[in-house]
Amino acid sequence: MSKYRVGVISGIKEITTHELELKQPQGKQVLIKVDSCAICTLEQRIYDGVMKRYPFAGGHEVAGTVEEVGENVKNVKPGDKVAVRLLTSCGECYYCRSGNENQCEVSFMTTIHEGFGGPGGIAEYMLLDANRVYKMADDIDLAHASLTEPLACCIHSINNASIQLGDDVVVIGVGIMGAFHIQLAKLRGARVIACEVDETRLEVAKKLGADVVINSSKENAIEKVKELTEGRGADAVFCTVALTALAADSIAMTGKLGRVVMYSSFHPDNPIELSVNKVHYSEMIITGAVNPGTSDFLIATKLLSNKLIDVSDLISGIEPFDQVDKAFEKALDPSTYRVIVKCNE
Repeated sequence: MSKYRVGVISGIKEITTHELELKQPQGKQVLIKVDSCAICTLEQRIYDGVMKRYPFAGGHEVAGTVEEVGENVKNVKPGDKVAVRLLTSCGECYYCRSGNENQCEVSFMTTIHEGFGGPGGIAEYMLLDANRVYKMADDIDLAHASLTEPLACCIHSINNASIQLGDDVVVIGVGIMGAFHIQLAKLRGARVIACEVDETRLEVAKKLGADVVINSSKENAIEKVKELTEGRGADAVFCTVALTALAADSIAMTGKLGRVVMYSSFHPDNPIELSVNKVHYSEMIITGAVNPGTSDFLIATKLLSNKLIDVSDLISGIEPFDQVDKAFEKALDPSTYRVIVKCNE
């Protein structure tokens, strides 16, 4: 029997490799030869011991090539380049049935590789149901395709903000998620204002289309946004940084009828002061964004396949499977965007 390797986070800063039996696809199953798996914040937190879930077969930002398909698979064939949606949903709970599968009560409860919980993208192969597999363009770089899932998350966020042509949109933070928000807001026809404290990342923001950049360590971002909008405040603000002080700033710089999206998860989850009268009188909307739905994922595959979103500046390193621990150490560096593991190199 053929074997394949899986990378498993087995303890704090500890990754072990396991060999498992490679099974053939049946029915609606697809066997994927994994090319690229990007290391997301979830995996970083487990590897670093912030979240202790051991053993954990991590990796949920995945792209590869179809190796074989079951007899009932219609939409992909061997040789196709694909991205994989690994956020599970039960299809039975209230949220799934109301069309909000990103809020599924049992999402992320998955086992791809026998004996190990977790999405399992750091592996040479994955055996998946066909409904998780999305075909990409034949000429796409699979390292780029692996960023479909984080892009899909940002598409969900952008949709929650209902951006209109000509809106003034602020993106707080120019990490990878902020970078995606900048490009997506530009595609919606907005004027984009990017706020950051790192000059290098502000240069990235400019390159990706930000119309105005603010170094918020050197000037008051709230006052500057109001100055740029003739005192009104922004039409939409996305907080992509995990600091609750910036969540408060996001609300403060939002104008009447504006939308504030708390994109990041906050650690620690400290409370902030909120003037409920400001919300009442301004009719602003304060919302969040978590996980992409299936339509968000599909749109992400189209944007990447058609090269409408540029991810070339958002890949900070590529390491082979045998150097997966090195990849994780790179990913923990806050100056990086995404570090990718090439799972068959």
